[in-house]
Amino acid sequence: MDPDDEKESPKPNFIQKPQIKAISDWVKSGGTLVLMGNDFGNCEFDHFNDLATTFGIQFNKDSVNHVDGNNFEMGKINIDANSPIFKNVRKVYLKEISTFSLESPAQSIQEWNGNKVMAVAKFGKGTVFAVGDPWFYNEYTDGRKLPGEFENFRAAKDLAVWLLDRTNLK
Repeated sequence: MDPDDEKESPKPNFIQKPQIKAISDWVKSGGTLVLMGNDFGNCEFDHFNDLATTFGIQFNKDSVNHVDGNNFEMGKINIDANSPIFKNVRKVYLKEISTFSLESPAQSIQEWNGNKVMAVAKFGKGTVFAVGDPWFYNEYTDGRKLPGEFENFRAAKDLAVWLLDRTNLK
């Protein structure tokens, strides 16, 4: 989810306590949730964090990894070799991302330039994955915009496999 703000939608539907309870109960009973925020100015954080902090994740009201024009290298994130999710990926493109502050049960699974940029939380029987950018856009996964060394499409596949492995589907 990438929550809209008043700038993006004339009447955004902010998440409220009943929805937060329903979602957290669902995750606790085995659901898998993906939280994709955005950078400050392009995401509504106050209500979004009401949900995220349930899992120990707080999206910071910031924006890092700025990119000038098509200088794509400025948006690189080198993926840790021991990543529990991105086993086939070493370099992705994420620009203008929110960083995290984390508390238990959340854990950072990817840091960049001293910032936590991806996190996972085990919550009851379920799992939450969070990233500070909705980075699976067509333009960043379809091979038309990014240079070939960026592996966003492969990262999307790795994430999908990891998420599916956490489901309770038989």
